[in-house]
Amino acid sequence: MKTVQKSLRVPQAVAQTIEEIAEASRRDFSSVTNEMLTEAIKVRRCPGILFADGPSGRQARVAGTGLDVWEIIATHKGMEQDPERLSRAYHWLSQAQLRAALGYYAAYPEEIERQIAVNEAWTPERLAEQHPTLLADRR
Repeated sequence: MKTVQKSLRVPQAVAQTIEEIAEASRRDFSSVTNEMLTEAIKVRRCPGILFADGPSGRQARVAGTGLDVWEIIATHKGMEQDPERLSRAYHWLSQAQLRAALGYYAAYPEEIERQIAVNEAWTPERLAEQHPTLLADRR
C-alpha cells in the first residue's frame, strides 16, 4: 500500500491514548493510528458497522450483534444470495442490520472474501492437527 507522510495535530489526550494502545499491543504509534483512521472511515461509510477484537484480530461486526460481517455474508452466499432466506436464517436481526452487513460487503468485498477463505481453510484435519484437545474423546 502506498503511503504519504502528513503532519497532523491531535489533542494531547488522544495522542496519549494511542500511545497506550500501541504499547499494550506491542505495535508502533503509526500503525495503531492508521488502523484507527481506516476503521473510522469504514464506520462512517457503512453505518451500523463497528470493529471488535476477535480470535483472528479486529473484524467488522454488525452493531448490536455478536456477528462478524463475514459470517453473515458466508451464510448469504450459501443461500444463493436470497434475501428472504437470509432474513429467515437471522430472524432476530433487523433489516437494517442485515443491510449493514450487505452494504459493508459491497464496499469491501476483498476484505470479507479473505476472511471467509481463512475460515473455510479450517478443515477437521487441520483442526485435529493444530488443536487436538478440541476434538478429544470426552467419555
